[in-house]
Amino acid sequence: MPTFHKDPLKRLLADVRAHEDERRKRQEKHEIAYQQALVATREKIKQTEGPDMKERLQDQIRQWFIECRNVSQKFPDFPDEDDGGSNKIFEKKTVEEIQEDLDAKLESKGKGKGDKKGKKGKKGKKEKKGKKGKKGKKKKKGDDEEGWTLPESQFVTEMMKPSTQTYQSFWETRDESNNFEQNHDNEIVKEEKRTEVQEEIRIEVDALMREELKNLKAKAKKKKKKKEKDLTPDRTIESLYEELVMNRIIIRPPKVTLNDFLGDFNYLPSLIRQAKHEPMPTMYDVKQLTALYGILPFGSEKVHEIAPQVKGLLICGPRGCGKHMLLHAICNELGANLFDISPQNIYETYREKEGIKMLMHLCSKVGKALQPTVIFINDCEKLFKKKLKPEEKQFEPKRLAKALPKWLKTIKPGDRVLLVGISHEPYQGVVKPMMKAFQRVILLPRPEYGTRLLLWKTLIPKYGGIITPALDLTSLAKLSDSYAPGHIHDTIVETLTERRLVKMSKHPLQASDFIPGLAHHNAIYKEEEDAYKSWWKKTPLGKKRERFLEDQEEGGGDGKGKKDKKGGGKGKGKKGKGKKKK
Repeated sequence: MPTFHKDPLKRLLADVRAHEDERRKRQEKHEIAYQQALVATREKIKQTEGPDMKERLQDQIRQWFIECRNVSQKFPDFPDEDDGGSNKIFEKKTVEEIQEDLDAKLESKGKGKGDKKGKKGKKGKKEKKGKKGKKGKKKKKGDDEEGWTLPESQFVTEMMKPSTQTYQSFWETRDESNNFEQNHDNEIVKEEKRTEVQEEIRIEVDALMREELKNLKAKAKKKKKKKEKDLTPDRTIESLYEELVMNRIIIRPPKVTLNDFLGDFNYLPSLIRQAKHEPMPTMYDVKQLTALYGILPFGSEKVHEIAPQVKGLLICGPRGCGKHMLLHAICNELGANLFDISPQNIYETYREKEGIKMLMHLCSKVGKALQPTVIFINDCEKLFKKKLKPEEKQFEPKRLAKALPKWLKTIKPGDRVLLVGISHEPYQGVVKPMMKAFQRVILLPRPEYGTRLLLWKTLIPKYGGIITPALDLTSLAKLSDSYAPGHIHDTIVETLTERRLVKMSKHPLQASDFIPGLAHHNAIYKEEEDAYKSWWKKTPLGKKRERFLEDQEEGGGDGKGKKDKKGGGKGKGKKGKGKKKK
């Protein structure tokens, strides 16, 4: 507080000193807040914006790698940190100019000091000439009547130019009328610290990208593998196609579309999860997966370039669930050629090791020439079984199993060739080699109530039947539980004969008409369904799903435990506290 003096001068000096002390304290306070803001803002920017900065910079540098390689057919040299690192890359220059600068730098390393001396000599001569010219000009100015005027200082102008530009561009137009306390500006701090964080991240990214570039160059230096020999150089694609058709390798799929595959939604997944059970996928889910894995990536060249490459697709499930129907739907939707290289289809025409080698060559050559192509293996689990039955050994599926991995390596990004395996007993094969051949798996489940009801409603009118109130479709849907869609289809075809259709006007269809036909088929028993589930858990996708569910359960359990410890109910919480005190 200012002290009161009788002398006005002393009183004024005391007030000035008091205000000065107060101002200095406030400055110290603002300085502390400013320093704290510098640290806090830097950490915040590093945590929130740092990962995006790092990813963006890596993408830009990788793009530069690719552009340089496209221009010069080789990977560029990464600028040293002394030269600015990646900052050198992002100067306002083209890729060709950057590459020329780097090449010039490598060439200049071998030159001696003589060039530098020569440059210095030239500079000295130029300076001397300049000085002589200036002296001559001064002599001419001596006759001026106005007298000597002070010339503008070039040194001071150049020295003040950055500060003047900074003031004019930033501070001159800045409104500080609301900042009475003169606190620091958070936006200025952010801009300052963002630059520091960017530089720090740039150095880290440069180190990583140097290692990545080193690995890329090492891979590029490796000897390229010999190209696959063309076993049929003198034959045309037409003649090879004709051979495959005559040998029944290329077959025409039945006219089936994906819309013909019937399936309904699962309307109760949340209730099933509440009961701590994982809901099984429905036929509608299968339909969607088929479109995502087997149709969309191969239907367009542009989509195929963008989408992740899927070389192999395994469609498995109980008999009669529609595995072959999905295969034919994929071919028809894509307009693709269908190659059947199942062991039982090729054992007569392409025998021994050379025969299999020729077959895989024909599939590769013709399939890539006439894209899109679907290559199909029926009962593909036999290729990966440890022990084959005597009746299975005659087809020698192991020959194809040895040739398949090598052939899959020949499918490069951009080749619209899809390998489709169909299996009704996938659990008999060894999981690891099977999953190497087929990266994606579609497991067809037992149809649920909604799908069964949809099948009865759709297929009965399709084959001439008339649905009347006498026909209890709800009972049929419940009775047909554990039966595959193929069983329901065959039952309807067997029941709706011409004789039964004639009598339908007098004797309408009833649920009892379909029961005898349904009883002739084998149902999908729980043991078989459990075998599929246990096999699915061993696959990579199944393991990921199990891990995800376990993490969810652990997260839910931890939350409950924390609530119990804190005392979810009042009485329990108080008792717990009393025991701890004792």
